[in-house]
Amino acid sequence: MRLLYFAWLRERVGTSEEELPLPPDVATVTDLIAWLRGRSSGHEAAFAAARSIRCAVNQDFADPGTPVAAGDEVAFFPPVTGG
Repeated sequence: MRLLYFAWLRERVGTSEEELPLPPDVATVTDLIAWLRGRSSGHEAAFAAARSIRCAVNQDFADPGTPVAAGDEVAFFPPVTGG
């Protein structure tokens, strides 16, 4: 699984992307976030306010219940506003 982090999430995690194997008990975006929070203090800080984070799975906007699978690209970013 390819994970991408943008803006302040990238700063807190300490990298813009990671390639990680998908744990067998991770089936949704919510599960993925919960698992990521346990990886490091930076991940915990990045996902502490998970409700305010937006996500895309394979470049399509996703919600917390969206399924994830091995080989997916999952991007995390802060809320976006237009101007």
